[in-house]
Amino acid sequence: MVLTGRAGLLAAAGVVFVAVLMPSWSGVGLVVAVVLVVCLVDMLLAGSPRRLQLSREGDNAVRLGEQAVVQLLVANPGRRVKGLLRDAWPPSAGVQDPPHRLDLPHGERRRLVTHLVPTRRGDRQAYRVTVRSIGPLGFAGRQGSHQVPWTVRALPPFNSRKHLPSRLARLRELDGRTALLVRGQGTEFDSLRDYVPGDDVRSIDWRATARRGNVVLRTWRPERDRQVAIVIDSGRMSAGRVGDAPRLDHAMDAALLLAALATRAGDRVSLLACDSAVRADVRRPAPEDVLPSFVNALANVEAELVQTDFRVVVSQVLERLGQRSLVVLLTGLDPAVIEESLLPVIGPLLRRHVIVLASVADPRLIELEATRADLTEVYGAASAARTRLDRERVTAILTRAGATVVDEPPDQIAPALADTYLALKKAGRL
Repeated sequence: MVLTGRAGLLAAAGVVFVAVLMPSWSGVGLVVAVVLVVCLVDMLLAGSPRRLQLSREGDNAVRLGEQAVVQLLVANPGRRVKGLLRDAWPPSAGVQDPPHRLDLPHGERRRLVTHLVPTRRGDRQAYRVTVRSIGPLGFAGRQGSHQVPWTVRALPPFNSRKHLPSRLARLRELDGRTALLVRGQGTEFDSLRDYVPGDDVRSIDWRATARRGNVVLRTWRPERDRQVAIVIDSGRMSAGRVGDAPRLDHAMDAALLLAALATRAGDRVSLLACDSAVRADVRRPAPEDVLPSFVNALANVEAELVQTDFRVVVSQVLERLGQRSLVVLLTGLDPAVIEESLLPVIGPLLRRHVIVLASVADPRLIELEATRADLTEVYGAASAARTRLDRERVTAILTRAGATVVDEPPDQIAPALADTYLALKKAGRL
């Protein structure tokens, strides 16, 4: 049984009745009996919330920060149900609506809409639907709950997609689709076209020029169908927050931009998220399925508070890749971890593949290093400078070993990684 405010007012009126007209125990008993009878009768006259038939339809997936719409279908085969319905979700699902008012006569159906704006990645599951049915007198009612399963998956937001058009334009330049043609060390002959002032004269095809009677150039395009393996470190280094999100989220954003660019370039892209165990694994999806499969695989990946076992990472990569490939490792530049865990085992990867190590730098370090107003800030600046020097030292060690290092702040890591990929394409290193 549930009671409403009217039941409280009825009890208050009974107190006044006892105090003024019947100040005795019999008066108290009479008031209590009246309140109980009225509430009991009202409850029995209320429609049963447990007889309602509920089902769902709507969105199953939404990008983080965008709105999902889930519809709840309510059918009433019994007595009229009038009251409130609460569609309960976990707080991170971001329910935008208050409890729904419900007035459902016998034999009718209602469609109730719940708007969700998830605040965290991953699967958000509906908890339960609670219906409070109030009797015709408005003093009391019944309450019941239903389990109506539904899952909305909050996908990575892919904020870096705004950089994709400019990188695709540069890719078209490399691919011979515009007049700004370049020739890399590993490019393939594509076609012939007329000379345009400003073109590289080394690309002139003199035999074709003699045949046609006008100057003709060979156009070149970067080699295609290369393997690109994106490896995301999901260990404890990825759990630290940089700006308004964990390092892992920034790494995912950079991985999605690189995957979209490499797919458009004609390369085969795979994904691995790993720490001490494999957390996500996407192997050679079809070009049209690359981004959908990546975002679905990464949606439920969270940073694990364990030290990444780079022996597992290296063995998993070597197992997946046969021919020479580009391996992009998104991890941190913690000197102790790099020197003690990564460098001793990365040798086989460096010998067989092209390695790019991308790390999200904390822009707060630059602010700390530049602020020296008092003694506390001087110590903070010294610590920030030491951290920067350590990262530069580790970067130099990795570069000497043969890896390419990209160390940029959160808003620059994705486009910088894409630019590095294009530079490798242009140089013919893939």
